[in-house]
This record gives sequence, C-alpha cells and structure tokens, in this order.
Amino acid sequence: MCGIAGIARRHSTGPSSVETLGRMAAAIRHRGPDGYGFYVGQRVGFAHVRLSIVDIAAGSQPMTNEDGQIVITYNGEIYNHPELRHELEALGHVFRTRCDTEVLVHGYEQWGVNLLQRLNGQFAFAIYDRNNETVFIARDRFGVRPLFYAQPRDAFYFGSEIKAILASGEVDAGIDPRGMDEVFTFWAARAPRTPFAGIASLEPGTYGIWKDGALWLRRYYELDYPEANAEPDDVIERLDELMLRSVGMRLRADVPVGAYLSGGLDSSITASLAASASPHTLRSFSITFDDPRFDESDFQREVASDVGSIHAITAIGPNSIADSFPDVLWHTETPLLRTAAVPMYHLAKLTRDSGIKVVLTGEGADELFLGYDLFKEVQVREFCLRRPGSAWRERLLDRLYPDLMTQSRGGEFWRRFFLDAGPQRDPLFSHLPRFLLGARIKDFYAPEFRAGIGGINVMAELRASLPARFFGWSSLNKAAYLEMTTLLASYLLSSQGDRMSMAHGIEGRFPFLDHRLYEFASSLPTGSKLRGLKEKEVLRRWAARILPARIKARTKQPYRAPDAPSFFGPASPKWIGDHLSGDAIRRVGIFSASAVEGLVRRCQAGRVTGYRENQAVIGILSTQLWHHHFIEKAINVAPLPPQGASVVLDDSMSVLT
Repeated sequence: MCGIAGIARRHSTGPSSVETLGRMAAAIRHRGPDGYGFYVGQRVGFAHVRLSIVDIAAGSQPMTNEDGQIVITYNGEIYNHPELRHELEALGHVFRTRCDTEVLVHGYEQWGVNLLQRLNGQFAFAIYDRNNETVFIARDRFGVRPLFYAQPRDAFYFGSEIKAILASGEVDAGIDPRGMDEVFTFWAARAPRTPFAGIASLEPGTYGIWKDGALWLRRYYELDYPEANAEPDDVIERLDELMLRSVGMRLRADVPVGAYLSGGLDSSITASLAASASPHTLRSFSITFDDPRFDESDFQREVASDVGSIHAITAIGPNSIADSFPDVLWHTETPLLRTAAVPMYHLAKLTRDSGIKVVLTGEGADELFLGYDLFKEVQVREFCLRRPGSAWRERLLDRLYPDLMTQSRGGEFWRRFFLDAGPQRDPLFSHLPRFLLGARIKDFYAPEFRAGIGGINVMAELRASLPARFFGWSSLNKAAYLEMTTLLASYLLSSQGDRMSMAHGIEGRFPFLDHRLYEFASSLPTGSKLRGLKEKEVLRRWAARILPARIKARTKQPYRAPDAPSFFGPASPKWIGDHLSGDAIRRVGIFSASAVEGLVRRCQAGRVTGYRENQAVIGILSTQLWHHHFIEKAINVAPLPPQGASVVLDDSMSVLT
C-alpha cells in the first residue's frame, strides 16, 4: 500500500519539476514510509511513496515495462496477481519482479482498460502510455483506495490525498458549498464531489483517460441486486468457499498480516479465518473505552483467546478524542459529524508500533448482509405505515433505539420522527431519517452562506442520480445500495478507514469487500440476510462452524465514540475555544456566530445530550479545523529530494542525478 501523485500537462513546457513532485510526495509520506520515487517526463511526472508489502526488495515505483513506454504509479493490492502473472507469462510476457505492480504493467499492455475486469483487489493507479500520450487512471470497485484529481489550466493533477494536489503549489484551495452541504446531509461528500472547489474524487468502479487536456470517465463496475426468489440449497457451502478464498487471498504478503478485533461478528469471523490460515501467529488489535457505554473489551478478549491471537489494546481515555482531533482532521481532509475516526487513528498507531503493517478488518459485512439497525428500521417503518396509529407496531422502534427513547423528549417524539420522515414512494425512504437528522446542522448556517448555496438540494440531486434498475429492487436492497454509495466509500472506508490507517502506514484489507462475495450476497433473498429483526442471519448460520456460540449469537453493537462532552471538560485544549470563538466563526463564514455561541454555552454547562446537538458540535468544530488546515494556510512541505529516492527516471529511462 502506498501513496501516489502526479501531473500531466497538455503542452510540453520542459521536464516536470522534481521539486514539485517532491512536495506532492512529501505531503503524503505517511502513506509510504519505506521509500519513494519519481518519473520526470516532458509532459507527465509521477511521484510515489512506498509501503512495502509484496516483493520488498524489487517493488519500487514508478515502474515501467521493458521499453519504458508504459509508466505506472500504483497504490493498492491485486490479490489475484499470481494467477494473472501465470496467464500473462503463458502469453509471452517476461517479468523482472514478483510484485503486483508489474502485473498491472503487463496486464495493461495485453488487455488495455479491459484489465480492470480481471482484477480482484483494492487499488488506485495511474498509467502513462507514452505510445499515445494518455494517462489512464482507475479506482477499485468499492472505493477502498482513494484517488483525487484537479484540472486547472489545461493540466491534470492527481493524488491519493488532496493535500498532495495542494502541495504542488499550482492548485488553489477553496470551499465547494455544494460539497459542504453534502457533508452536512450524508456525513460525507459523494464522489465525484469533495468539500474543495475544483478538486474531484474518482468514483468507485470508474476509470478515466486523460488526453490532450480532456478527461474521459467511464464506469466499469455497477452495483446490482438481482435478488433470487429462494435461497439456494448449497448457500452455506458456497458462502464457506467464498469466505475462505477471500481471506486466504488477503493473507498474501511478504510481511505478517494482523487483524482488527472489535468483538463483534464480522471482525471475529475475519480473525478466526486468518488465525487458521496464516503461517504466523495472528496479532490482533482492539480499542477499549473508559466509558462502558462504548466498551466491548470482554468480547474482544474472548475472541482473541478463542482464536489464539497475541492481542494488544489501545485505551481511549477522557482526553484522547480532543487531543487527537486536529491531527485526525488533517488526515481526513473533510469535516466530520462524529468522532468515531479518532479511536481508529489510535488503533492504527498501536498496530504500527507493534510492528505490523497489514490488518484484516470486517468492514463491508453490514452492507452485504443487512447488519445495520437502519435495515431493521426500514422494515419496522413499513410495517407501521401499513397500519397507521397502531401503538404496538410503533413501539417496535423502542426495541431498535432504546437510547433515543429514554431521552428527555421521550419515545413519542422519536417515533413520530421516524414515521413522519417521508413517504414510502420516496426513493430515499430508507435513509430519510438519517439524512434529515444530519441536515439539522444546517440550522446553524450563517445567512450569507445559506444564501450562497441558493437553490441547491443535495437530496434531490441524489434522487436524480439513481440508476433506472434501482426502482425495480426491494426496499431493503434499495437501502443497501444507498448505504454502499452514500456512506461506505465516502465515509467508512475513507475517514474511518484509509485515512486513519494510512496516517500511520497501515494497510487495511477487507475480506467482505471481495466483489465475488458481494455478488453472491446481493443475489440472495433479503430474508436470508434479515429475518424478522435478526440481522445477518445466513452469515450467522455459516459462522456457527468457526465461532463460539456467545459471539455468533451476539446482537450487533453499533461502533460509537464519545462526542461533544469530550471537548468541554476541565482539561479541554485551548484550541477548542480559539476555533469556536465568535471572531473565528465569523472569519470562516459558514456558521452563524450567535447560534454557535449559544450551542457552546450549552456544551459548557453540560446540557448537550441530544443527537442533533452532538452532531452539530462535532460538525462545526471539525469544519473550523478543516478551514484552518486547508483554506487559511498553504500546505508548505519540504520536497523529498531525488538523492534519497529509490527510483528517479526520465523519458530516456535513465536514472537522474
């Protein structure tokens, strides 16, 4: 796993600046602490920072084919690279290394963009084809690995993180109001939009070809839900084969592979399978909380003992959230509405400090097997709306959200909130409560910012973007699609995933996000996945083979972290007051200073307990920090020098000095 960056210009202005590429690489050096390299051409320049996982000795990048006409910079893992290598060797290709990067080079030579259909992995890469002066960019099916780009002044800039693009000094940082409005509705901007004006995110399952100053985008993978009428007789055997193969492929590495262990079903499955298949004693890692409302340490220890892993924990104490929040915002590059990314930042640090570079995690299982409470909520809301006014039906919501129902405004308020969120005919029916609740932060907008947004309606834009096939799916599969496209890639795999792990040079691998497993799960009847109010039913049936009964039967506990109270204790850092002062709020201009001052007073008095105000506090504070990091200040980093690079090539493929 690595970090990539580059520049392509429509017209040759002489060789790309090694210094500019060096600044871009330096801005993302945390992604690749093991080495770096450059390609410096007349129109195209690439930078690469390396986290060495496969073929440690010979896998440095940028890499070329034999005659130097194909140049690649690549971030990711191609899990089926040995199989593709054998196929390419049979077709006459000769390999110099054992790394998956070279498989991409020869695969592109052989199949062009059709290479993407053959890949099983998580990746983002750029290939410069000097034969036709094109730059080919691509991102994996589910958006595990990020890729951002900007196109000012007939040039094309890209990077694994936005800070690499900004560090070039040739792309200005500005606010995209529509992107910000998406953050405050969906928890994250939806690709291709970002919070930055003029900087886009390549959509998952998409590739692009840049030529002569224009970028052409095409989707090569589409999410689909061809739901069967009945569960196949061999469902457990097929699931067993898919899970074993997925985990086995994700253990392919030249370094030991560890596992994150939350104590829930999904991470317990991946840890158990990894412990059985790994040639090493499994190292597992967990977060614990001082606050018992969030802590799952008893389950974590039980699973670690059962699988025989060497287990390590990082404890999140009362000051951990506030102390780390500025660093977390630097890495997420987007405002947040929750603090859940902070513990993941500490977990990655623990993992790196323990000498592990690669971990398996359970992300994706809830989306594939309908594990979230949101999916149960859809069924309950539909059940209630079939008989409006039925008190006992409405009280099923109390079982889903007991914490909400005990808040000061009581169960009746929240029941009406869920049931009155919108009609069943709305394509966004499943997600309207979440979207509407998140959007309450907009009550704090400054009048000028609200006026600047004008008639923007990001939920209407989402409705208009839905594919035609969406409207033929069941309500639960519609909900699964929205969860995959509005939350998984843009938030869970980014702010809580890639950004937090790569902040410390840790590669996360996701067995549940194997596209073959997704396609199998999406074809199952929804009743196989959510039976009544029992989530992930078929996964639990299969997991009975490998997990203790107590873990297999455990009800899902949503991952949460302490929110607003973390920032207003007696030991609160000074920066919090600085960024929430009236002057600071007015200077940024997104929120109303008077409204924020009232909210801060409530926080200081310990009277912020509701979900809406907690989200508002985190959203406002993180936006102020984001603005401070990226808009108010230029990204000034010392360039990585060519003298220390593993690879420095020019168009003649000679080593530069």
